[in-house]
This record gives sequence, C-alpha cells and structure tokens, in this order.
Amino acid sequence: SKAGSKRGQIFSRIHVDDIVGVLLASIEKPNPGRVYNVVDDEPEANYVVTEYAYNLLKLPSPQKQTWEDAKNTMSAMSLSFFSETKRVANHRIKEELGYRLLYPTYREGFPAQIKEEN
Repeated sequence: SKAGSKRGQIFSRIHVDDIVGVLLASIEKPNPGRVYNVVDDEPEANYVVTEYAYNLLKLPSPQKQTWEDAKNTMSAMSLSFFSETKRVANHRIKEELGYRLLYPTYREGFPAQIKEEN
C-alpha cells in the first residue's frame, strides 16, 4: 500500500456517529437554509492519518508516494478530489447546535471504529 499527499494538503474527517449526532441536533434546533460544516477538529494530511491507522492495526507503515507518482494512477474523480484543499471550521455545530463531538479527531475516531468492528 502507498500513502501520499500534496505538500500543504489537508483533509477533514468525521466519524459516522458524529454525523448522526449533528443531524439530530439540527433537527432539535432547526434553522432552515443554515449550512453546517460537519467535520472534526483537526484536519490533517492524508499520509499522517494513514500512518496512524496502520500503526493502530499493527501493520508496517505504507510506502510514501510523491504527488507526481500518485496522480498518474488516479481516476479522474480521485484526481479532482485530491487536487484541492479546503479548510473548513465546525464552530457552528458547537456554538449554534450545542453539539460536542464524540470523536474530536481521527485519534479518537479510528480506535473507536476498530473496537466496534472487533
């Protein structure tokens, strides 16, 4: 397996339980038309998160791959997705909906997911 990303590129993630929690909170406090960024507290480079997951699973770290090498093997859809970086904030889900993330970062979310699947 290979992991890589463009320099400075980060992604936000979110645990499915937090997606459900935010949806329920928004139903309890409806604000039609309001947009909420449902993301965790710590956007991070893909290779950092991938290495963390491999370590949790006690697997050898994936081979690092340059962006130039990686993009030559990607589908058009993947290339489009991985070509961009968007920083988003989740403060509205906390301030307006009063939601507290169950898994504020991938460091809490991945172990919970592994535990749930085992």
